[in-house]
Amino acid sequence: MAWLLVVVAGLLETGFAVCLKLSHGFTRLLPTIAFASFALASFGLLTLALRKLDVGPAYAVWTGLGAAGTAVYGMVFLGDVVSTLKIVSITLVIAGIIGLQLSGGAH
Repeated sequence: MAWLLVVVAGLLETGFAVCLKLSHGFTRLLPTIAFASFALASFGLLTLALRKLDVGPAYAVWTGLGAAGTAVYGMVFLGDVVSTLKIVSITLVIAGIIGLQLSGGAH
């Protein structure tokens, strides 16, 4: 259950990163409110998960999912440049997350 919280928190991190961009420096109200909501929910779920998990792997999964999700969202929906190197790098981030899980450090 704790790992599910980390995964959802990582997806919410994608949401707050995207909303941060859409807020244009906190000058647009709805994206700013969405940013704050996603951020609070993401940090809250991560905090709950850290009651049961080691901080290193949990934080790595949280940030990795957030970074990969944000990069993919940007390429698909925000017109960010798509390149082979970006796609390979995102794949490596995801492989690293899986590697952490398989390394035996997970509870």
